[in-house]
Amino acid sequence: MEFRWEFPYEDTMTVLSYLRSLNLPRRFITRLKYHGGDIRVNGESVTVRKNLVAGDEVVLEAPIETGHETVPASFVPIEVVYEDRDLLVVNKPMNVVSIPSRREPDTSMANRIKGYYIQQGYPDQVIHIVTRLDRDTTGLMLIAKHRLAHAWMDQQIQAKELHKFYYAISEREDWPDHGLIDQPIARTADSIINRCVHEQGQQAQTEYWVEERLDESSLLKLQLHTGRTHQIRVHLTHEGGPLIGDDLYGGRIEEPIFRQALHCGELKFRQPFSGETIHLFQPLESDMLEWIHIKKK
Repeated sequence: MEFRWEFPYEDTMTVLSYLRSLNLPRRFITRLKYHGGDIRVNGESVTVRKNLVAGDEVVLEAPIETGHETVPASFVPIEVVYEDRDLLVVNKPMNVVSIPSRREPDTSMANRIKGYYIQQGYPDQVIHIVTRLDRDTTGLMLIAKHRLAHAWMDQQIQAKELHKFYYAISEREDWPDHGLIDQPIARTADSIINRCVHEQGQQAQTEYWVEERLDESSLLKLQLHTGRTHQIRVHLTHEGGPLIGDDLYGGRIEEPIFRQALHCGELKFRQPFSGETIHLFQPLESDMLEWIHIKKK
């Protein structure tokens, strides 16, 4: 894949200094010269010591990412919400893990996305998942289509410039209209899966807004300010309002919801090359919509 820039400065600068000014990862720059890529200035292959002058065209040709044999392709269709040269956003269904595991080596979203890449004829087939979701959490998942986009999206996450909002149905009805749950989370002593609020845990912050008050439940909009395992589920349980369907953390199971009622419904980020703001929405899944219809006051 090729990436192009026009050198904009009046003062000269080496190719290496310019690429670092773009926040390109050092490992990416190294791979260009030693793993099948190329750096060209005005059509001529150069080293990173080449001096640039205003108006020079800098082209990076990244080596093809052929993919890993540990991620076999699955051709189960995916629902594409957004796609451009660098990024892919899909709507993840319930009961599907994000990445392969020993127990499920070929049924994850990564497997399905690889199958999609093959069908589309994309040469780069490494699956760079930027935002994962738990097995039964539905909604928007962001995937980078090559390593440079992945690195730049990770930079947005670290700078808190990528915004992800969840929608959840809690079995508590009397939430304040808006709040911030600021409670540390740790692994429970007798489990490798369960988490709990514990004073010796890692800092965790979950902001929430009440979207709708329902019969013996509430629809909440939530934003994570930290990224702890099961953070929303643990925090809501700690505050007396576990997710409907989340039997792992004490939520009741009641028709029509038989999984944790959690959905990533909104993503906002900056396209890493154009700088364009991308703001995406994904409607709630049918089970959550049916619950809201049944429980309306």
